[in-house]
Amino acid sequence: MRLILRGTAYLLLLALGLLVLIQFWFLVHIGYWISNNPESTAFMRARLEILQEDNPKARLRQQWVPYNRISGHLKRAVVAAEDAKFVSHNGFDWDGIQKAFEKNMREGEIVAGGSTITQQLAKNLFFSGERSWWRKGQEAVVAVMLETLMSKRRILEIYLNVIEWGEGVFGVEAAARLHYGTTAAALSPEQAARLAAVVPSPRRYGPASDTGYLQRRTQTILARMNSAQIP
Repeated sequence: MRLILRGTAYLLLLALGLLVLIQFWFLVHIGYWISNNPESTAFMRARLEILQEDNPKARLRQQWVPYNRISGHLKRAVVAAEDAKFVSHNGFDWDGIQKAFEKNMREGEIVAGGSTITQQLAKNLFFSGERSWWRKGQEAVVAVMLETLMSKRRILEIYLNVIEWGEGVFGVEAAARLHYGTTAAALSPEQAARLAAVVPSPRRYGPASDTGYLQRRTQTILARMNSAQIP
């Protein structure tokens, strides 16, 4: 019995040590990205792997652009669409989380996340996209690290440069050039609202799509943009 207890205690300590090392690994990367731009993300690498299964020569489209060269219209549109409380929360929208939790419980599986921009960035940087309770918990820990170490401005800058905007298209500069033949700095309010409208499903809806859903969502975002606060 004593040997069993010792073995159990040893395994628990080993698991705890491994967990601490994993968190330290996350922390080191986030600390580095405070002043250095991520070259890629876990989600980008996962998408490239899928694309290269059909075409080994496939490459992602992405071009980093600094915060001050991203249209203010686009910043407001994305905040209005994805996380209206971005500048004031600590990484979590508790009302949104509660609603998502209730929906997940009704469905019996994770179908909604209630994720903030910070949580979405945590997911994109470190996770490939699978849904699980463990991943959501780890994502929350990483979100706390991001909010603690980075400014809101830096979080939004990285987010806008790494999120997906179409098949193999990542970041606002690549999206602006591909869909509108312009730069991230020159996006109009309407173009910005349409780009923000497709963020939840960038491979299902392109900015050029003319569905009733996208038209309604774009108009809703346009109406909310002026009141959206950005860092």
